[in-house]
Formats: sequence, structure tokens, C-alpha cells
Amino acid sequence: MTETDLTQDHVGLTDTFAARRYFQKFETITGHLARVAGVMEREGRFTRAEVKVVGTYVQRLAWTFRALSLKYLLTGRDTGTVFGALAIDRVESGFPVFRELLTMANDALQTERHLAGSMSVPELKTAMISQIVGELSIPTKLQFAMSQRLYYEALHRGELFWARNDPQAQWLGNLDDGRRRYMLHWAVYDSQVNLPTIYLMELEDSGRTGLPVDDRRWPEVQTHLMAQSVAGLKLLTIAGGFDRDFDDLHPKRLRRFHVGPMYSLAFTRQSGPMRTVLEEARAPVGQDWTLAWTEEVLESERVEQEKSGWFSSVDREIFALDPFAGRGADTGATLTERAIIMPARPYQVLAEMEPPGFRDVRKFVVSESGQVVSYR
Repeated sequence: MTETDLTQDHVGLTDTFAARRYFQKFETITGHLARVAGVMEREGRFTRAEVKVVGTYVQRLAWTFRALSLKYLLTGRDTGTVFGALAIDRVESGFPVFRELLTMANDALQTERHLAGSMSVPELKTAMISQIVGELSIPTKLQFAMSQRLYYEALHRGELFWARNDPQAQWLGNLDDGRRRYMLHWAVYDSQVNLPTIYLMELEDSGRTGLPVDDRRWPEVQTHLMAQSVAGLKLLTIAGGFDRDFDDLHPKRLRRFHVGPMYSLAFTRQSGPMRTVLEEARAPVGQDWTLAWTEEVLESERVEQEKSGWFSSVDREIFALDPFAGRGADTGATLTERAIIMPARPYQVLAEMEPPGFRDVRKFVVSESGQVVSYR
């Protein structure tokens, strides 16, 4: 792997094999994430609907990495074109930097022009064979053209994890008092920490028209939630502001999932116990990683009536905060659970070392065959 300036937080992967190893690592990790969600469903932590939603975002994240791997397939090769390298956040997250997803979104707007102006995949294959046979040379420029063609085809297919993934609503049923229950879900690639973040909100709708078909409220709700989707904001701030701004929408539960950071000796420079664990594990290529997963939950404890105008009142949610040692006021959540997903060899070292702060962290250990086992 080509060395880079380790004093920089954001570095580019300029070596061909390093870039491919990086994408292969994330292909493995995203595959395990879907299995972890399945384990949590069996334990009753996720409903089937929640697993489906979270699984969809994980799959989109996998397809995003797949698209980026095609874009940077010829990294480090002389393609005759000035072309940058994948920029990753080496210190904080281990994921590509936010700018990569913004660039990808801009590229997606121009897919038809790029696809119309390039040779098709069969034509490129024919041209590469002709150069190999006729000129006895490696068709690097044609290979680069192929990688870009496949990249734009992936963008054209869509269903990727974008920098902004706007809210969608899923109907959960009706209540006896005529209220409707919905699960709203959305996701962002948080620019502050360079990490994918998924949100799920369960709410009751007491409006006259169902929220997803209400041309007045639904666009406003989507804009409001996206504006509040920042890692630095507490769930209490997000849910409380939503409750005050929409008198006929009643948030009962809000969950936020932070996917990452990713730790790897080959690609990241995070300090602390996890780096020591990976160093001691000396795991082979493909098993030298750990992914953190944090879930924050905020639940409504009760409802109070608040006067609205002269003659009416509205429901206001009172949210339950973590009761232990006053942590709820600090976290703005009812519950925060941290987990790590890691291969077996690093887990064995972690279990032997028992570093401080990891006793209450949930461990999901994946075997070489892909089986996931949960440990406390």
C-alpha cells in the first residue's frame, strides 16, 4: 500500500490494490450488517418492518460503495486522464468523506449525457480485445472508459445511499380514536462526522388528511426533519421541536443509528483500545477490521395538555430520559446502546484484554462463513 501523509485527516487512496482492498472490506462489512439486523429481529429489538427499512438503507450503502469502486477502479494506473483518488476520513470515521457523496449526486444528474456519449459495454470489450491482439498492449485507457461507463450505469439504476435520503412514510395502522400510526424513516450522510446515519420515527397523526397525502403538511414535515438531521443535535431537541411545530403530529418514538466508525490498521489511524486490539490480533487481510454501531432511542413517557389559543388545547409529548446518574439530560435520549461488529480473531483479543469501557458494549462476532453470534 502506498504511504500517504498521516498528518492529514482526509487522505486519498492512490494505490490500485489499496483502493480495491478498501472496497472489498466494505463489501464484506455491509453484508454482515444485514445479518446483524436479522439477529436483532430475532431478539425482539427490531420489528420485521424496521428490519426491512434498515436493511434497505444498508443495501443502498453497499450499492454506493459498489458505484464508487467502479469510479476508482483504475486508481493508481496511467489512464491518460487527470483523475483523483478516493478521499477517506482516516482519523474519525474510516468512511469516504462527505464530498465524495456530493460529487456522486452531481454525477447522477448527468448520467444520460455521459452514457449517450460513450461506447456501450460490448463495444468497449471489442475495442479492448482488438488492442490486446492487434497492438499487443494493455488497453488501460479503454479499461478506464469501461470503469466510468459502469459507474454511470450504476448511478442511472439509482437506489443508492445519497448525502440526503428524504423522509418516507409507512402506514402502521389506525387507532380507536381515529388517529393513524406511521413510521417515518430517512437517512443522511452526516457531513460533520462522515458517517451514514439512519432515523426512524413512530408517530400518531390526528390530522384530517393522512400525512403522506397531505400536500400542506408532508412537504413541510420532510423539510423540517432533514434540517434537523445533524449528529450534533440530541434526539430530545429533534423530537421536541417536531412536537411543538406540528400540533396534529405526535412523535412517540425516535431512533437514530450511527453506522461507524470503521477501524482498520490498513486504512485508519484512530487511537485507543480498539487500535491495540487490532494490532494484537494480527488478523489476515479481510479480517483486520471492526465497525461500531450506535443506537439512540427516545420514547414518549406521557402526554400533557397545553393551552392553544383561547378555547382549545393540544397534546404535548413528555419524553422519558435515561434515569441512570442523570445521563438522560446529557444524552437527550431514553436509551443509548453501543455495539461493535468484528471478525472472530479480533474479538478473541478483545475478550482477553477486557479494556475499560467495553463491558457494556454489545459484540456481534462474524465467522469466516458469515455466521453472526451476539455477545454481551
